[in-house]
Amino acid sequence: MIPELKPFLDQAKEQMEEATHFLKKELGHIRAGKASPQLLDGIKVEYYGTKTPLNQLANISTPDSRLLTVEPFDKSSMKEIEKAIMSSGLGLNPNNDGTMIRIPLPVLSEERRAELVKVAKDKAEQARISVRNTRREIKDEIKDKVKNDSLPEDTRFAAEEELQKLTDSYIESIDKMLHDKDEEIMTV
Repeated sequence: MIPELKPFLDQAKEQMEEATHFLKKELGHIRAGKASPQLLDGIKVEYYGTKTPLNQLANISTPDSRLLTVEPFDKSSMKEIEKAIMSSGLGLNPNNDGTMIRIPLPVLSEERRAELVKVAKDKAEQARISVRNTRREIKDEIKDKVKNDSLPEDTRFAAEEELQKLTDSYIESIDKMLHDKDEEIMTV
């Protein structure tokens, strides 16, 4: 392959990596059967007039598979943390005992598990679309570069073949992440 086309493949790899990283983060927010501190990662708390991530205000731990504990560094922020958790849309009911917030995770019903699997599949499809859009954009850029710089057509085909291999590997990675998350959600 001609060195002029390598930056396009590097750019494609970087963008596809971002899509899989985004999916991994999003799947971490989807609650499976067991407690995970990642579940609270997206929660922001109003703290002295600033929206601050919960994990910067408190120590989050999982003493067992059905319980999350949130121990604020500043005890005066407990009410705000509790309010942020309740309004997060995760369906969690925190219990404040004055020193720590305990969040019991109810057992998921079969219907709720099916809903969560559907959400995970939607997130995975968004990541696949992002990867395919990247492939299309980079493919167009490669065609333009070959045409504008009068490069040999064979180099274009070689670059497009590499781009397709890259795309296939990231799609496979996304499918594996989805499969693992589905199993995690459906395990009782």
